Amino acid sequence: MEFRRKFELDWSNLERECPQWFRDAKFGIYFHFGPYSVPAYDNEWYSTYMYRNTPSHHGLDLKKYHEETYGPLSKFGYKDFIPMFKAEKFNAAEWADIMVRAGAKYGGPVTEHADGFAMWDSEINRFNAADMGPKKDIVGLMEKEIRKRGMKFIATFHHQWKWGWYSSNDPMADSSEPENFDLYGEVTPISAFRQKEEINHPIPMPTERFSRQWCDEVNEVVDLYKPDLVYFDNRTEIISEEHRKRMMDHYYSSGDKNNQEVIVTYKFKDFPKSTAVEDLECGRMAEVRDFVWQNDDKMEWESWSYVENSRFKEPFRVIHSLVDVVSKNGNLLLNVGPKADGTIPEEAKKILYRVGDWLQVNGEAIYGTRPFTISGEGPTEVIEGHFSEDKQKDFTEKDIRFTTKGDVLYLFVLGVPTADINSVNLSLASYGKIRNITTLGSDEKVNWEQKESVLTIKKPESVPFTETVVYKIIK
Repeated sequence: MEFRRKFELDWSNLERECPQWFRDAKFGIYFHFGPYSVPAYDNEWYSTYMYRNTPSHHGLDLKKYHEETYGPLSKFGYKDFIPMFKAEKFNAAEWADIMVRAGAKYGGPVTEHADGFAMWDSEINRFNAADMGPKKDIVGLMEKEIRKRGMKFIATFHHQWKWGWYSSNDPMADSSEPENFDLYGEVTPISAFRQKEEINHPIPMPTERFSRQWCDEVNEVVDLYKPDLVYFDNRTEIISEEHRKRMMDHYYSSGDKNNQEVIVTYKFKDFPKSTAVEDLECGRMAEVRDFVWQNDDKMEWESWSYVENSRFKEPFRVIHSLVDVVSKNGNLLLNVGPKADGTIPEEAKKILYRVGDWLQVNGEAIYGTRPFTISGEGPTEVIEGHFSEDKQKDFTEKDIRFTTKGDVLYLFVLGVPTADINSVNLSLASYGKIRNITTLGSDEKVNWEQKESVLTIKKPESVPFTETVVYKIIK
C-alpha cells in the first residue's frame, strides 16, 4: 500500500529545472558499444533484424546475412556474440582523454542498449559486461575516468526497446528457449514490437514484470554510479506510468541527497516536458527556443555502432551542427561507435580532434553562452524535428549564427567568407552602437562598418579555421 500511495504522485511533483552545468556544457560525447559491435554489419539494430524476415533500416535482409555468416538461429543466436565481445583493448582512460581532446564536457557509454546486455556490474541482470564478454565494468570504469577529468558523467538507457525486440517468425530461434529468458525477455508476438508514426503501440503492452525490471535496472545504475544525467531513448512511454514515476522520483531524490544537480532527457512524449529536457534524435530546432534542449546525433551516417566501411561525417558538418544547435538554446550529444575490441576508429578520432582544435580557439563562443534574440541569418533552411539530419543541406558562408555571453555577442560564419558579411540584425537601428569587433584565433584587424540599416564586416585576408570563423562583437 505504501508503494501505491507514494507513486500516485502527480507529475507536477517531479518537475525539475535544467541544471546550470548542462546549460553551460553545450557539448557531450557518448559511445554505442556492446555485443552488436561484433558483427559490425548494417547498424546497431542487427540484434533485432537477425530474428525476423523484415528488411533492416537500409533494406537489407539481416536474417539471411546472419544465417549465411554464422549459422541458423537455433545454433547461433545473439547470445553467442557475447563471448566474442571481448573488448580486449578497451581503455577507459584513453576514451576519456579523447573526450577531453574533443572538447566534450559530459558523456559516457551506452549503459544498456535495446539488446538487454548491461554494460555495468549488475546484480539484477546476469547478462552483464562484468560477468560475461569483456568481464569488465565498462560503465564503472568510464565513470571514474570521466569524473577524474572534471567532466559530468551520464548514463543512457534504451532497454525499453527490449519488449518485442527478439520476437521472431522463426520457431527454431533461440529467443524462444526458456533458458535464454534473462537476455531475450518474455516470448512475445512480433506485434509487440509494432511502431506507429512517432509513438509505439505494442500489442500486447509490456507486463508489470518487464516495467519493474526496467525501473530496477535504472535505479541500480543511479545507486552505483550517481550519473549527472540519465538519457532515455524513445519508446519509454510503453513503460507503465507508475514505474516511470518511481524511477524519476528515485533519481531526483538521490541527486538531492547527494547535493547533485541531475536531470533526465527524453524523446517525444515519454515524460512530461516540465520534468526533463527534451531530446531530438538526429534533429534540430528551426529557431531559438525558450527552453533548453538537446540534439543527440551520430558521427557515422548509417549507424550508431561501429560497422565496417562506415561513412563518417566531415568535421565541418559536426562543427556546423554544434554551432546551429547552441545558437538555438540546445546542446549537442555526439555519438562515437568503438570497435568490438574497444578501440576508437582512427577516422573518428581525427574528426573529434579537429572539433577539439576548433573549440580550443573558439570555445568561449560556445561554452556558457546563451542564445541571442534570433539564432542567425542566411539562406539555408533548417529542417526541424527528429530524424531530419539526413535531409539537412550543408550550410554555406552565407549562413551566420549568433550566441551571447554577458555584453558580448559572437557571430559565426559557417564557412570561409568569400565576400563581405552583412547583418541587418546587428545594424545601428536594431542592435545599438558597436565599439569593437575581433576574430577569435586571429590577430588580423577586422574592418567593419555599422550603418543604420546594416552591419558590414569586410572579407578577411585569412581565417584561422575553414570550418567556421567566429567574430567577437563588443558594444
